[in-house]
Amino acid sequence: MNQIDLVGQTAVVTGGAQGIGFAIAERLVASGAKVALWDMRADMLAEAVARLGQPAAAVEVNITDYDAVVAAVAETEQKVGPIEILVHSAGIAGKNAPLDEYDLGEWKRVIDVNLNGAFHVNRAILPGMKARNYGRIVNIASIAGKEGNPNASAYAAAKAGVIGMTKAVGKEVAKYDIAINCITPATAKTRILDELKPEFIDYMLSRIPRGRFLEVNEAANMVAWLVSRENSFTTASVFDLSGGRATY
Repeated sequence: MNQIDLVGQTAVVTGGAQGIGFAIAERLVASGAKVALWDMRADMLAEAVARLGQPAAAVEVNITDYDAVVAAVAETEQKVGPIEILVHSAGIAGKNAPLDEYDLGEWKRVIDVNLNGAFHVNRAILPGMKARNYGRIVNIASIAGKEGNPNASAYAAAKAGVIGMTKAVGKEVAKYDIAINCITPATAKTRILDELKPEFIDYMLSRIPRGRFLEVNEAANMVAWLVSRENSFTTASVFDLSGGRATY
């Protein structure tokens, strides 16, 4: 493992209690950062913080509630310090169905968590980064946001929105030495698969030339560099973790 120097920096990882989020938090701690895990699940948060040890703190928050996100920023800065790094990983897969049969409430739920949640978290944390003239943000989108997956239109639309938002805001804040990028992973073996039908999982695997799903530590390795000071020029960009699936 290459050593990325994040000593003395404070990071927030949303969805940090499990899956890709936890793997990223683990890598950031190994690189010297103090990490606040944001998640809705208090029980899983407690377990994750216990596994990470002293450099980690738990913040329970629902990212669809903007006021709760603002309160989480204040709680984080009180517990671990000013936020210099944000990795926004929280999200849901949603149900599988053709668009003309897609449940209206489910559509709104997926958009609210995956797109509005990303907006809330970025909006609440950016003012502090601008005031300090420094920050690194990685928003975790999906290869589905670039290529689409049949019977997952809500998820694809939300993740495409995260990509577009990242490109726009990265340009807005570039002058503040704030780098905002996103990654577009193919499917990883995490609990998000529990929401999906087996035939849909098989379809996604069949689209990956590597012939396997993403390992969570592979995502963590890419993110660790993107949130470091070494990433001093690249912003408003998209980095694929698709195992060869991406066509553009």
